[in-house]
Amino acid sequence: MTLDDDVMDRVQRHARSVGKPFKEALNELLRTGLLAVEARPAKGKFRVKPVAMGYRPELDYDNVEGLLEYLEGPAHR
Repeated sequence: MTLDDDVMDRVQRHARSVGKPFKEALNELLRTGLLAVEARPAKGKFRVKPVAMGYRPELDYDNVEGLLEYLEGPAHR
């Protein structure tokens, strides 16, 4: 197995910081990385579930300014 120089340096620094031999630190890092990859949840389809929120006949849904005033009050600006 051949490691890139930057990976080798990072593993050596990690091994020194945790006080373990290089081989032990490398195996620990590989196990951690593999667990993280394997633990990723499967991507599912994104779905939007509509919710009936009711219709308010007193509101003009084409008038955005009026809707903002209704929702946030007259000082919505």
